[in-house]
Amino acid sequence: MVFKKMLSALGVGGPSVDTVLANPNTRPGLSLDGQVNLRGGDAAASIEQISVSLVTRVEIEGGDTEYAGIMEFHRMPVSGPLQLAPAQELAIPFQLPVPWETPITDVYGQRLHGMMMGLRTEVAVARAVDKSDLDQVAVHPLPVHERILEAFSQLGFRFHSADLERGHIYGVQQTLPFYQEIEYFAAPQYAQTINQVELTFVTNQRGVDVILECDKRGGPFTPGQDTFGRYTVAHADADRLDWTQVVDSWLRETVSRYGSHGGRGFAGHHGGHGRGHGMGGMAAGAALGVAGGLVAGEMIEDAFEGDFGDVEE
Repeated sequence: MVFKKMLSALGVGGPSVDTVLANPNTRPGLSLDGQVNLRGGDAAASIEQISVSLVTRVEIEGGDTEYAGIMEFHRMPVSGPLQLAPAQELAIPFQLPVPWETPITDVYGQRLHGMMMGLRTEVAVARAVDKSDLDQVAVHPLPVHERILEAFSQLGFRFHSADLERGHIYGVQQTLPFYQEIEYFAAPQYAQTINQVELTFVTNQRGVDVILECDKRGGPFTPGQDTFGRYTVAHADADRLDWTQVVDSWLRETVSRYGSHGGRGFAGHHGGHGRGHGMGGMAAGAALGVAGGLVAGEMIEDAFEGDFGDVEE
């Protein structure tokens, strides 16, 4: 009996969990619907709580080093305490709201290189090893995101990569502790002026803050520099504007600004400097700070093993 209790505490013969999503595809501001399927083990188990959360891969800077970690950024309980009898089966439905700022992982059915997103289910079992399950999730762009991304393609920009940087962008209201950077190689008509462009969306219920970072080329007597532009658009404008023209005007305005030397201007990057506030042409100073505590206060180091591949720490 003692040996059996020890095995149960180690997770052997204990309850199992499998989460099934009705649809793993979603968009910012929508939801993920599914159910948590529990099956009892060899002995009765006291379940303290069942929760689901969104986890993703984030680049983190610390001192002179940069590394990747798996961060939980949105969590919701789906069940409180319950008793699970041996071999008993339970199905618990849930509907998890997807935060408006959730980064885009897939465009036109293709995963953006560098992006990972998953739904993690955690079953807290009293006096035993917690059980967990991880399901891959695809976050697709909203219409206004799609129009802007299409405009970059129409203008001849080539996608390079995407990642998440831990931190806050100065002057932009954020609820998540990171922001997404979608990086492009410069289009031919800009190639003499800039090397690359990084695009960031910070989305809310009303619209999107669009932040551009242009890596300007240096001249014979001038060093290269980064310039920044911030532009605000409404969701309702998605089908009202010529987005190729709009994005072209944003880029030309951003490139025309005088940037700061050294650093890249986002939280978590080196140094700090001015960031443009397009449309109104207002300059914003850039004292960029690292975001505060993580949701649930933990890094989920092993979240993307298996189907998600290994993550370097």
